[in-house]
Amino acid sequence: MQKPPPTTGMHHIALFVADLAACERFYTELMGMQVEWRPDENSVYLTSGSDNLALHRLDQAFDGPQRLDHLGFILGCAEDVDAWFAWLQAQGVPMKTKPRTHRDGARSFYCLDPAGSTVQLIYHPPLAGNLG
Repeated sequence: MQKPPPTTGMHHIALFVADLAACERFYTELMGMQVEWRPDENSVYLTSGSDNLALHRLDQAFDGPQRLDHLGFILGCAEDVDAWFAWLQAQGVPMKTKPRTHRDGARSFYCLDPAGSTVQLIYHPPLAGNLG
């Protein structure tokens, strides 16, 4: 059997969240995503144009093995990392780290969304050239 062609990348993630409204506000009002589809009162699908983030209201009975380390937003240049850090911090978003430059030339920081999910804002040179 022949290996299929490579994927075009990961452009979709789905999160269970306890406070759907707060998370929707975080990703739309602060992160700039748009509502793409709202299939019911327990789900909303958001997009930045080339991606898809599904937020699903957490069923309190859910107790699966699923664990998420973090999700990331790619930025166009290293200076954008510091601008995003300052803006989100001014909006009261809890920060996990300060911006830092990595060995590979990437620059990033981590913050928390209202559900407690870790969000990374990162300038990663190999990906930044493919924006837009």
